[in-house]
Amino acid sequence: MAEFDLVVLGGGSGGYACALRSAQLGLSVVLIEADKLGGTCLHRGCIPTKALLHAGEIADNSREAGKFGVNAQFLSMDIPAVNAYKDGVVGRLYKGLQGLVKSRNITFVQGHGRLVSPNTVEVNGEKYTGKNVVLATGSYARSLPGLEIDGKRIITSDHALTLDYAPASVIVLGGGVIGCEFASVWKSFGAEVRIIEALPHLVALEDESSSKQLERAFRKRGISFELGIKFQSAKVSDDKVTVTLEDGKEFSADLLLVAVGRGPVSANIGYEEQGITMERGYVIVDNKCRTNVPGIWAVGDLIPTLQLAHVGFGEGILVAEEIAGLNPQPINYAGVPRVTYSDPEVASVGLTTAQAKEKGHDVVELTYDLAGNGKAQILGTAGSVKLVAEKGGQILGVHMVGARVGELLAEGQLIFNWEANANDVASLIHAHPTLSEAMGEAHMALAGKPLHAHG
Repeated sequence: MAEFDLVVLGGGSGGYACALRSAQLGLSVVLIEADKLGGTCLHRGCIPTKALLHAGEIADNSREAGKFGVNAQFLSMDIPAVNAYKDGVVGRLYKGLQGLVKSRNITFVQGHGRLVSPNTVEVNGEKYTGKNVVLATGSYARSLPGLEIDGKRIITSDHALTLDYAPASVIVLGGGVIGCEFASVWKSFGAEVRIIEALPHLVALEDESSSKQLERAFRKRGISFELGIKFQSAKVSDDKVTVTLEDGKEFSADLLLVAVGRGPVSANIGYEEQGITMERGYVIVDNKCRTNVPGIWAVGDLIPTLQLAHVGFGEGILVAEEIAGLNPQPINYAGVPRVTYSDPEVASVGLTTAQAKEKGHDVVELTYDLAGNGKAQILGTAGSVKLVAEKGGQILGVHMVGARVGELLAEGQLIFNWEANANDVASLIHAHPTLSEAMGEAHMALAGKPLHAHG
């Protein structure tokens, strides 16, 4: 039986971040992963989807080249070549990550691990014991009761990333981040796309103003959607899938993408047997990611926090530093940046208007239209930067819609987490012409001194 300071079960974002930081702090680590190091994010999530979105952006740019005086035309999508580009990106990052883990002298074990005691994980017939065990087994693509995923006509995002053709038509069940990103990809690839969402808006966790702007943009792109109506059933035939909604409407397409969220991978791994407190499959932790069982921690999609790769990174680092005695600050999840990488992008940090009001803040709002931003005009993008603030006080939320606004979120994150007010940011000089000026202009306007905006 091998003994370590840490046994990390799961090599995705949370697990490998915890392993790397722990090794950096001088702890001995074994990292156990059933599939490939890097987990969902690297192989079936963040990275490959953004590669597809970039390919779609180039396709759209070629269609619209004439607007910019460029003589070019869109001919077709070469999906095998798109997949080769996507897989090349993933492969290079995978190789780099493997090198990082090896360079830190982390013991990597590939195989299905199972928690067999509070301090021991068994994999491939071998037992690995640690002073601490970190659970990081991630998540899987959910479906709905009675909706069978066949991997051909009815698919999840996992299947969507390995398609060797561009579908002519798609129904996307779920208008959250995953659904909207794939809808955006397939529309760029030339498909007819319809989104079905039971909630009143697309990306319903975002500020309502952002959701409405995305909906307008999708309508303009020709992406259809049905909002506030629940799915009832799906029927597969030889050449199509037909979806029926609770109001009786029917829609048919080549594919049905089921994008109704992700659930924790926690069944039959020994968690319940070791007395770990769980709820709806999630492992319950405190603000330092400790479970109720001493010495066992949990991070990433396995716990009921934001299902984002960078949240997993943060939680993994938090656990490593807590175990090493550095006493890090708990994560403020409101201060985590959030991006939907559709066209246009939706990006936010902090509280929505509704959340701020629910918390009792005396809220003021300021929306700066990107129409007044020079770089936005050059790019031909529409959207806005919306600020939610305490009257006379700190910025409570930053909400943006437009091309590449995810790249502006680093500043928004600092503004929120450092509890800045409008005057603090208004005094900063932003480079011209950049989209980042929109952040400065919004704060100048909120501070009562708008420059390129009417006030």
